Amino acid sequence: MVASRHPLRQTAEISVRAGLAAGRFVDATVAGVHRLGSATALPWPHEGQASVMVVGGGSLGTVGSQQPVPIASITKLMTALVVLREHPLRLREAGPLVRIDAAAASESASEIESVVPVAEGQSISLRVLLEYLLVPSGNNIARLLARWCAGSEAAFVRRMNETAAALGMNRTTFTGSCGMDPGNCSTAEDLLLLARAAMDEETLRTVVATPVVLLPDGAAGHTTNRLLGRHGVVGLKTGTTTPAGGNVLWAVTVDVHGTQRLVLGAVLAQRAGRSPVRARAAVWAQTERMVKAIRRAATELPVTEPPGTDPAPAAPAATTLLGHPCR
Repeated sequence: MVASRHPLRQTAEISVRAGLAAGRFVDATVAGVHRLGSATALPWPHEGQASVMVVGGGSLGTVGSQQPVPIASITKLMTALVVLREHPLRLREAGPLVRIDAAAASESASEIESVVPVAEGQSISLRVLLEYLLVPSGNNIARLLARWCAGSEAAFVRRMNETAAALGMNRTTFTGSCGMDPGNCSTAEDLLLLARAAMDEETLRTVVATPVVLLPDGAAGHTTNRLLGRHGVVGLKTGTTTPAGGNVLWAVTVDVHGTQRLVLGAVLAQRAGRSPVRARAAVWAQTERMVKAIRRAATELPVTEPPGTDPAPAAPAATTLLGHPCR
């Protein structure tokens, strides 16, 4: 959320699609709980689905039927990945300037979705737009980048699906660039493949670890990731709507015998079909329990690859509030 004088509009409740019952899955107590070592069990969610892996160490387990469910704004992580693969940025490179078009400016006034205030004719660097996309989670920025990158959102969505297929995300479908459409569906296991690909991108690692950015109107745009900078959390992306419920794709660093390791997790479909407020509260409580348990059991985590095979974990980034991002 941004500062109160220019709050980001949160997604309003939208009608629940038929078939959402498939997003409510088997209770973790009967789904099988993966154990760290001999005694410590992860506190898996009792609804929805979840999956956790150690980069360089393998899976810590999965619960819930891995049937595709809406993922809301987690979609934006794929949007950013596709953009960066077509327009790579070095770590501190600003990249090309992107002109704000009439559609992105008009959408800034939306009262029913999360948006970033921009004006037609502004030129903003690609790097800053990626921050607007992933930190305060601007839907209008996602659609702007899709048009800029591929000429139309439809063409860009095709590239998103091609990238998902190339990553092996065989149960994932994208229908839009921002996640408002509940047709953007995936599974916890598939999203770990996206998380790994995102954390392999140095620029993305830094952006998802950024707690706050300066918006064009001078307000502060805060991350939607409530756990960022706590318990070793260094990313990645959140997503909440009424159909999707609460969803978090997260990355946490842990010290395993003196070596920093990266653990990736996805928790999906918490309180799906309920109030977004309740959904967010549920998914954050569940994610925090899991992250704390993983850090407590750090010495029991499986490690099969030597140090150096992990993507370097990003420390929570300094804010980008110095200077103005727009020209």
